[in-house]
Amino acid sequence: MRKIIHCDCDSFYASVEMRDDPRLRDVPIAVGGSASRRGVIATCNYVARKYGLHSAMPMAHALRLCPDLVIVPTNMEKYRVESQRVQRIFYDYTHLVEPLSLDEAFLDVSECALHQGSATRIATEIRDRVRDEVGITISAGIAPNKFLAKIASDWNKPDGQFTVTPDEIDDFMVTLPVNKIFGVGSVTAKKMSAMDVQTCGDLQQISASELVRRFGKFGTRLHQLSRGNDERPVSPDRIRKSVSTERTFADDLPTLAACNTALRDLFEDLQRRLAKAQCAHRIKSRTLKLRFNGFDTTTVASAGHQVAVDTYLSLLETAWHRQEKPVRLIGLGVQLRDDENPDQADLFIAPSADDTSS
Repeated sequence: MRKIIHCDCDSFYASVEMRDDPRLRDVPIAVGGSASRRGVIATCNYVARKYGLHSAMPMAHALRLCPDLVIVPTNMEKYRVESQRVQRIFYDYTHLVEPLSLDEAFLDVSECALHQGSATRIATEIRDRVRDEVGITISAGIAPNKFLAKIASDWNKPDGQFTVTPDEIDDFMVTLPVNKIFGVGSVTAKKMSAMDVQTCGDLQQISASELVRRFGKFGTRLHQLSRGNDERPVSPDRIRKSVSTERTFADDLPTLAACNTALRDLFEDLQRRLAKAQCAHRIKSRTLKLRFNGFDTTTVASAGHQVAVDTYLSLLETAWHRQEKPVRLIGLGVQLRDDENPDQADLFIAPSADDTSS
């Protein structure tokens, strides 16, 4: 039986800014881009969340909800340094650390002998150390697997923890809302609601074959997770699957020619990111995203290993002609194969893909 801890820093960027400037501690703050340049919230503190603010919200809308909001520009280099300080604490307890982002990670402490092997007490000590040594708070979920640990870390936020023991799993799952399952978005939740499925207990009454019939391969996963089963190990050497960059423009780009010009600058940033990630040999496809005026979004992908500006210009033309209206965002990226062999063909990559939504 594994002992997994999911650690999640509380409003990480905002917490670092409040630590560095105590004047921000009791006022609503949001870290992100300027409202005048169509910035969005990267994260906000809990004072701001009382006004309904949340990450990815346009900053202009946030200011309408909370006129006294203090906007702090992002400082990614500072956040990376603080993230490394937090992760160094994790490694004092186990080498099995799987970072998910700068502010969260899974830890497998099954072999940790501290506190008589109590994962709950280990999590408490980790949280105390992060508070004392880094000056921010972190929440934790403790459970026998990653799925339950991640759910538990959100149970007593901020600055709290929650444990699901093996004996408690069955009772815990019966009342757990189905939208807590990763992958159950609004569309799937609506489909489940039509089936009169609201909780994981409801989902447990449906056979695996029926779930597969209704939800495809995801049905098998739903059958497992609704019972609290998750055999995924904590993977310290998690393989990166993509590299991307995007830009939201202060003023919509009115023509394809204007988009072409903007794309060239963005392409240079993508090249820098690829060089830093050292993953050019794993590229299996190139992707481009456009968000038009009105927030309709379309994506295009092209199989291949080479990253060239002409490829992205061609993808841009394809995407542009789908709506032919002003563009507010361009994103460029690559998808990476899991293996290290650049010559292995990928038989499943489609030459193009489109996902349009409002």
